[in-house]
Amino acid sequence: MELKDAVALINHPKVSSGPAGAHWADLGAGSGLFSRALGQLLGPGSVIYPVDRDRLGNFPDIPEGVRVLPRSLDFERDSWQTGKLDGILMANSLHYVADKPSFLTLVKSYLNPGGVLLIVEYDSDIPVPRWVPYPLSFSTARDLLATAGFEAVSRISRRPSLFGRASLYSMVAQRP
Repeated sequence: MELKDAVALINHPKVSSGPAGAHWADLGAGSGLFSRALGQLLGPGSVIYPVDRDRLGNFPDIPEGVRVLPRSLDFERDSWQTGKLDGILMANSLHYVADKPSFLTLVKSYLNPGGVLLIVEYDSDIPVPRWVPYPLSFSTARDLLATAGFEAVSRISRRPSLFGRASLYSMVAQRP
């Protein structure tokens, strides 16, 4: 996926029209593609914390005035070292979390009231061992987020996956 495709997938007013100087975490940032995409949408003074336990990419294409502060850690077990956040992005990483209800409680504890959870996932509930061990389709994710107490849950976009098994979807939810 190219940067422009990632930007299109996560472009939503709750992201691009958020508070000036917003603080976001990108959990499971990997190569940094979605951190870079997020950087295209956030305003000056914003901070992005790319979090990954295995590797962190580099972050070209980040606009001037947006800071990137990588964190090398396990986002399920370690403290994120970010403080309270205005948004959390999980692009192709929530499908690695087995206990999603407990994890979403943790996510809510890091979000400011009104904070945004932005998810990109495969639209399937069928596991692909090693790569997508705990999948969640859009309908499963919508129900899970509602049960966890998130509000304004909605789909942003959908696109075919390069791997062919299931489409990718993006969605947004808000902490009350």
